[in-house]
Order: sequence, then structure tokens, then C-alpha cells
Amino acid sequence: MKRLLTAIVVIMTAVMAYAQDTPNTLRYKLRGGTTVDIPLKELKEIKKIANISMRNIYIDENRDYDEFMLEDIESIDFVYIEPIPHDNLNMNMERYARRLEIPHLNAYGEKNLFIEHSTKDYGVTYALEWDCDKKSQRWTCYQFHDGLPKDESVGRSSSWKDDPDIPSAYRTHDRDFKGTGFSRGHMCASDDRKSSEDQNKQTFYISNAHPQYQSHNGALWVTLEKAVNTWGNSSSFRDTLYVVKAGTIDEEAPYDGEDITLGYTTSSEGTNLLVPGYFYMAVLCLKDEEYKAIAFWTKHEDKSITKANPKNYAISIDELEKRTGIDFFCNLPDDIEAQVEESYDLKDWNLE
Repeated sequence: MKRLLTAIVVIMTAVMAYAQDTPNTLRYKLRGGTTVDIPLKELKEIKKIANISMRNIYIDENRDYDEFMLEDIESIDFVYIEPIPHDNLNMNMERYARRLEIPHLNAYGEKNLFIEHSTKDYGVTYALEWDCDKKSQRWTCYQFHDGLPKDESVGRSSSWKDDPDIPSAYRTHDRDFKGTGFSRGHMCASDDRKSSEDQNKQTFYISNAHPQYQSHNGALWVTLEKAVNTWGNSSSFRDTLYVVKAGTIDEEAPYDGEDITLGYTTSSEGTNLLVPGYFYMAVLCLKDEEYKAIAFWTKHEDKSITKANPKNYAISIDELEKRTGIDFFCNLPDDIEAQVEESYDLKDWNLE
């Protein structure tokens, strides 16, 4: 960690001292001949979040930033790289947020953290975006694929803990739920992560939960969770299933031409918990090089709907984006994104 801090100070000092506007990239030449290019705009983000979470800084899709430090660097140069034209105008520019399930990051900076939990054996468990001002997550996202087998011997952890990757000043805690009447509603479901005990335990970080009426959490939400879990665990249905789950944490958003309440707040022992007004899921399926997508939208009410039919809550991804203001599956090429988000077919999801 000390080497990481030292390297960041060295980098930022160099960036601020370089006055010319032409270079847009910092190029590391590593011992052994490898070069690593980091856009200067990403270094600005490193400066903003360096005092919050070192573990969330990436240089590309596969290497953590602290995998090369001062002992690996032969030279550092400023260079100009011509932007490469691409077929995705709304993709996440941050290299660490290029997986297909990750929505467009929301004003990433000091008060919005991108957090990724993983295990050594099975890679990414899930990722989330945390709003430090509201002490609430904006979404949780994750994948199903054949590299994440379900081990029937893995039980449900049920041991809720603080998220270690969120600075203590911005966390919510298990004790915050006591006396509120709300349950801790998983976003990445416990049953969706049973490849190992360590993986399942990560679903019980408080950051992976929203306050939910148990009547909603244990009935309608469970029904939708089971549908997603069935698709996700079926190799005949998907090659990869990409999932986003969340509650609405903004107070108002445009919906059917009107402003409606999307989120509200309850207080517990002096600590505010933001209780979503709606819950939703966005699901993208890849099978045999073809994509399809569907979304589900539920009003968060203290009402038990025990025989819910998922098709009655289905909407298109485009409609979900209108209701939430979030850009889902933004890392798809634009032509594919437009096609799969525009509509859905219940037959494709065995929901007729």
C-alpha cells in the first residue's frame, strides 16, 4: 500500500507539472518491454478517489493497478494517442467498467464508488455503485455462466456484515435496520452465488441490500428472483446471463410525463436508511451469439403478492431507462443495444 501511495503521488505530481495540452495519455514502459497506457482523464479520477478506496483502481480489464508499481517501471512518458473510432458512443470510458452487465457509471468521483467483490476461485461475485451521500447503492450487477457452478453443499451464510470496501464514514450497517420494520433485501441473491462459501458470504455485505417490506421481499421479489435464477443456472438457456438489480434511490424522475416519488427515507437510531419506492431488474441474455433483454418493475408496497406472474411486471429496457434515468447495458455495441432494449418477447423468456 505504501508503494501504491508513493506511485500515485509521483504520477499526479508529474501530471500537474506538465503544462502542455497535447498529450492525452501517460505511458508506462515496464521492465521486460511491456507498455501500459493510461488516459490522463483516468488519472484525474485516481486523484479524486485515492483517499477513499485504493482497491478500486484498475488499468485494464484484467490487471489491478497495484500489480505494477515503482519496481516495475522503467520510464514514464506523456504521449498523444489518436482516439480510436468505435461503434459504442455511450460505453463506460473507465476500463474497469467495461463488462456488459455494468450500467453507465453515475458521475464517478469522490462520492460515487464503483465496488467489485470477487473470490480467488470464481472471479467477480458482483459489482455495485455506491452513493456516498445517500449511503445507498444505485445498483448491483453480476453474471451467470458455466464458470460459476452451483455447489449444492454450499449453504446460506445469513451473516450480515459491513462492506469492507466502503469507507466507514459512508457505510450503512446491520444495526441501522433494527426497529425500522424493513428486512434486508438482497440485490445479488444468496441463491445466485453458491459456487463457494466465500462467494455466498459476500452477498451478505450490507451494501448488497436495500430496505424492503418483508411482504414484498418474501413474495413478489422472490418470484422474480427465482425466474432469474432459473435462467442463470440453465446452460441450455444461456451462454452468459447479465443481471442488474436495484431500488430507486432518487426522489423524483420523469415517468409518463409526470414526476413521481421514486425513493423516500426512514430513520433508525439517528441513522437514515433510504427506502426505495420501486424495485427493478434488468436482464440481458447471450446465447449462440445472439442477445435478448427484458426488465421487471415493481412498486415497493407493504403488500404480499404470493402468486405473481413475472410477465405482469415485464417492461422493455428502454422503458426502464426512462423510469430510472440509468443507461443499462451501455457497453454493448450501439446497434445491438438499440435492438435488444427496444422490446421483448415473452416467449423468449418462457413467460407466456
